[in-house]
Amino acid sequence: MTDQRADEVYEEAIRALSNASDDALSKADAEGVPDWQEVAEWCERVKGVVLHQRDRSALRSEIPTLAARLERLLGQVTLIDGADPVEITTAFIARLPAIRVQLSEDVEAAFEGDPAAKSFGEILLAYPSVQAIATYRLAHELCALMVPQIPRMMSEHAHARTGIDIHPGAKIGRRFFIDHGTGVVIGETSEIGDNVRLYHGVTLGAFSPRRGQTIRGVKRHPTIEDDVTLYPGATILGGDTVVGKGSVVNGNAYVTRSVPPCSRVVPEPPRQEIRVDADCENDRQLEWEL
Repeated sequence: MTDQRADEVYEEAIRALSNASDDALSKADAEGVPDWQEVAEWCERVKGVVLHQRDRSALRSEIPTLAARLERLLGQVTLIDGADPVEITTAFIARLPAIRVQLSEDVEAAFEGDPAAKSFGEILLAYPSVQAIATYRLAHELCALMVPQIPRMMSEHAHARTGIDIHPGAKIGRRFFIDHGTGVVIGETSEIGDNVRLYHGVTLGAFSPRRGQTIRGVKRHPTIEDDVTLYPGATILGGDTVVGKGSVVNGNAYVTRSVPPCSRVVPEPPRQEIRVDADCENDRQLEWEL
C-alpha cells in the first residue's frame, strides 16, 4: 500500500469514528467515563483507611484527600438532577465509621466460622472475601447515594482481584462471611440477612428474561434470611424465592422455590456406576472403555 493510499484509509477511519451518532457507545460516553485506574486506586485507598488507619494526624491528612478525589470522580459522571458532588462526598465520608463497624463484625464472623483461621490479621490480609465485602460495603453507600458508574467499577475491580462478584445494589446484613469465595455471584436485588455464610461457587441470581429492561427495578434475586448457610455450588434463583431463617442449602442444589425456616435442601445424588476389571494387573495402566 502506498503512503498516499494509507493516508486516505486513515483519514476515512478518522472521519467515520468522529461522526456524531446516537448509538449505545455514544450514549455511554455522554453519561461519563471515569478513569478506571483512578477509581481502582481511590477504592483501595479508602478501603485501606477504613480497615487499617487509626492515627489521627494521618486521618486528618487522608480524609480531605479522599474527599477531594471523590469529588473529582463525581465530576466525571452525570449525576441525577439536583445532586451536589460536595453533599454526596460529605454524606459518604460521614458513613465511614459505620462501615468500619460492619467490617469489623464481618472479620469476627470469618474468624469464628473458619477453623483454619489463625488470627484476625490473617483474615484481614489474606482472605479475598474480606476485600470483596469491604469494597461492596463502600460501593453500596455510593449506590445508595445514587452515584452512577463508580460503584459498579469498584465492584468489578474487586471481582477481578478476588473472583467474587457482589453487585453494589444488593442488601447484606451484619456478620457476613464468604468462605474461599471464588465464583460467588450476588445479584443486584438480592437481600441477605445477618449471620449468613456462603461458600465458593454460590449464585444468588435471577431468571433470564427475554427483555431485561422490562423488569428493571423489579426484585429479581432471592432473599436469604438470618443464620443461613449455602454450601459450594448452590444456585438460588428468583425474586420471590426466600430461603428461611436457619436453613442449610447443600452443595450443588438448584433452588427456585422458597424454603421454610430451619430446613435443609439436599439435591438428589448423581447415579454412580463402579466397574471392576477382573484382569487388572498392578504393573499396567487400566484401559477403560468409556
